[in-house]
Amino acid sequence: MDTTVTTNTVEPKTHRRARFEVGFWSVGFSFVAAMALGTAPSPLYGLYQQRDGFSTFTITLIFAVYSLGSTSSLFLAGHASDWFGRKFVLLPGLAIGAASAAVFMWWRALPGLYVGRFLTGVSVGIVAATATAYMAELHGRAKPDASPRRGQLGGSIVNLGGLALGALVSGLLAQYVYAPLSVIYVALLIALGLGMVVVALTPETFRRPVPRPPYRAQHIAVPRAARGQFFAATGAAAIAFAGLGLFTGLAGTLLVETLHRTSLALSGATVFAVFAGAVLMYFVTLVWSRTLTLEVGIGALLVGLGLVVVSIWLSTPNLALFLVGGTLSGAGSGAVFKGSLTTVMMIAEPEHRAESLAGILLAGYLGLSIPAIALGITLRDVSPKVTLLGFSIVVALAAIASTPALLRGQRTTVGPVTSPDSKADSRSLEHA
Repeated sequence: MDTTVTTNTVEPKTHRRARFEVGFWSVGFSFVAAMALGTAPSPLYGLYQQRDGFSTFTITLIFAVYSLGSTSSLFLAGHASDWFGRKFVLLPGLAIGAASAAVFMWWRALPGLYVGRFLTGVSVGIVAATATAYMAELHGRAKPDASPRRGQLGGSIVNLGGLALGALVSGLLAQYVYAPLSVIYVALLIALGLGMVVVALTPETFRRPVPRPPYRAQHIAVPRAARGQFFAATGAAAIAFAGLGLFTGLAGTLLVETLHRTSLALSGATVFAVFAGAVLMYFVTLVWSRTLTLEVGIGALLVGLGLVVVSIWLSTPNLALFLVGGTLSGAGSGAVFKGSLTTVMMIAEPEHRAESLAGILLAGYLGLSIPAIALGITLRDVSPKVTLLGFSIVVALAAIASTPALLRGQRTTVGPVTSPDSKADSRSLEHA
């Protein structure tokens, strides 16, 4: 009799945990598809220029539209799942991404690029904050006794990994497959459709507040005592993505005009290497403290940018050194972003988790967007080599100037977790 009761009790609990574990991977898959759409057009702009005859500056305007979409959706909707539920917000975000892929496929004119990129930005903004919070909560439900590290880092790894895969796959298809301006979007449309199906089958993790609060745009939602840590983390995120934006914004131009490489596959692989370096750093620093991660990340970012500048300014520009420098700068950016994101995940209150994540992602995407847009404007009057040198100096100085405040923020964050005199605070942070 007792055995039967125990079995009946354990099996439903095991089944529920298995559903949350499957949901963790399902949301991760849909997250990858959405982020891949964010970088898929990057290696294709040369083909779009040949087809439509627009200038390089037009590419900057298209990217600006994408940035407007992503930052606007992070500001207006990235935190909405804290009121309406994770799945309720994630599904429309994926649907907007699918609509974006459809626009790229069927609206074959310059206005279609603007509309498609704006919709992509809206989708990325909604999905990034919502899916990151969703994955952390699904992991917590699937493995309640395990460390929250996997859930905290899973979303950010998928975020950068999706951006890396989008550029790589797009570049390879553009180089070697028939109809390159259609095939990649067909594949992404299928992936996003499948993602919507598996997310629809994933259990909800967030209980909607009753009564539901009135809608308001994004604002800072972290414990008052931790706001200094939050601002330090957002500064770190902006610097990390600025490093990524500097390299990815100039990579295609430098490959063609300075290194004399026109391969679309190489263009996609170069962007992939930068983001792949960021993802790899997540695993290298897995057991490091946030302070050490941040220190090493800033150092790697500075050295990587230096190598990229040297590779281009050599009398004979060096492709291998260019790629090594880009990968190293990407690794540094990944480490800095990891430290900042982990801080926010730990200090955020569960009922405001998506809102806090939307805030740091907003800072990150602004850091990514502003350099890329500024680069496009500068390139109208300044050579790529001088532009690279100038913006590398600006990013390096910003990183150096911000390091003391960032490290103070990180050390302050670590204190409550490790202090033996604050066990209650430690438990609440560990399960945030």
